[in-house]
Amino acid sequence: MDLTKLRVLAAVAREGSVTAAADALGYAQPSVSHHLARLEEETGVPLVQRAGRGIRLTEAGRLLAERAEEILGRVTSARAELAALAGLQTGRVRLAAFPTALALLVPPAAALLRRTHPGVELALTQAEPPEALAALRRGEVDVAVTFDHHDRPQPGLLHVTMTPLLTEPIYLVTPRGETGEPKEQTPDLSAYATTRWITGCERCRAHLLASCARAGFTPSIGFETDDYVAVQALVAAGMGVSTLPGLALKAHRDPAVRIHRLPDDHRYVSTAVYGKPPAPAPVQALLDAVRKVAGLPQRWPR
Repeated sequence: MDLTKLRVLAAVAREGSVTAAADALGYAQPSVSHHLARLEEETGVPLVQRAGRGIRLTEAGRLLAERAEEILGRVTSARAELAALAGLQTGRVRLAAFPTALALLVPPAAALLRRTHPGVELALTQAEPPEALAALRRGEVDVAVTFDHHDRPQPGLLHVTMTPLLTEPIYLVTPRGETGEPKEQTPDLSAYATTRWITGCERCRAHLLASCARAGFTPSIGFETDDYVAVQALVAAGMGVSTLPGLALKAHRDPAVRIHRLPDDHRYVSTAVYGKPPAPAPVQALLDAVRKVAGLPQRWPR
């Protein structure tokens, strides 16, 4: 299974057809079909099957295509690392992070990296944890900053080294003019069982549903947005209540909302790299910078 055949299979899986894969790779269509046929001979299992006038991947084909993406990404990273080690180019490291980490943790870490390692080039991408981990496995990024609520296992962790960064609290967010419980009392989610709720990304929504289930009710979801500024604006307008993590409220705090820190409810922020330590030098330099910034005392909203 040489890299060319794996690249062809990955392109077919990604583009959805032989014709589109040929266009994406700059190959002739018969060449793509030939590579697929040879790859089937080498593996001994069918990788594609006819579907009307086109083709689709078999279960074996989908499995191999996923592994091919990882293999090709690792080869690209290895070439870049060897080139940097040989002095052929300046070190470069690519990071993916979710929005609030990209707003609050990454900028000071990037500034620290530039001061301590001015020759290291940093590339940044915004991505929620599932997309960031998928990009890490494909070799498109070198470091991912992710979060997890521990309600369910994070997918895509095979061969990935996770290192905890910080634990951020979760807050109940209500309108400033609401007449519910006093701010100093422990917030009770069940008090809002009949209220409409505003929720964010898929993972945050799953965590909200789990939290409300523990409180004995199923929330009525009125709005969904992963924009934490919009969430607070909707709450301030009386359109519902929500929960937000500490980093989001540090990044933006609408004066028209009240926040109530939820006891024993947290979000766990970590870094992820592919493979086992030690990381390549540019990657380790970035990890050190991010960990130093995250290790500073955090003043959470009150």
